[in-house]
Amino acid sequence: MVLRNPCMLLLIIIFLGIYTGTIDMCVRSGGDQSCTDIGGVCQDDSGKCGGSYYSGKCSGGANNRCCTTSAEEKDTNDCSGVTIISRDSWGARRTKSSSIIRVPVPKMFIHHTVTNPCSSFSECISRMKQIQNYHMDNRGYADVGYSFLVGEDGKIYEGRGWSRVGAHTEGYNSVGFGISFIGNFMTLEPNTVALNAAKALIQCGINNGKISTSYKLYGHRDTKSTDCPGDKLYDIIKSWPQYHHDP
Repeated sequence: MVLRNPCMLLLIIIFLGIYTGTIDMCVRSGGDQSCTDIGGVCQDDSGKCGGSYYSGKCSGGANNRCCTTSAEEKDTNDCSGVTIISRDSWGARRTKSSSIIRVPVPKMFIHHTVTNPCSSFSECISRMKQIQNYHMDNRGYADVGYSFLVGEDGKIYEGRGWSRVGAHTEGYNSVGFGISFIGNFMTLEPNTVALNAAKALIQCGINNGKISTSYKLYGHRDTKSTDCPGDKLYDIIKSWPQYHHDP
């Protein structure tokens, strides 16, 4: 009988005492099957992923995770009033480094990404990947800079999230979250569902003890000379409760 399974042959060789190495290669191959079953490939999650990342489907260390070709919409379930699409769902690369932010934060900062907008899950995760890649590969950031991003599909996309210091508002990153609307809002306003999603996110942060009840809200241009968050969006947030001009 000819043994065509190389792992079975290796087990027999080990049993006979001829080989004293390990069977890690065979264990890894078998352990990755659950990733293959969902159309994924096991890879280090510092790399770019075309779809979503999944944990627990690959052998090896915790950073060896399953990357699929298509993305699955997964809510973080942090908030009852708005959907927050998780980092794993949009296929975020692993951050290079991070610092814990002290909560509740006293300040909130509104931005826009100055990219094309997005109005569907597929469009928005594509923008998220582009923005993260630009921030990490071109700007030298450890991760996507914003705490959260808002799509015109009415969903929030998790950036650095509730627990990590962002890279969005120089001089204020450690004392506030940065919310960025996906798109360019110099001459156009974000749609109503995007604006409502951002408001719901802020209220959720207050309810969950992440944002101070006495927080102050600013546009990025209130902290430096910049067009951000765009003329139209800036005009809108100036009418929001707890807006302040001088940080």
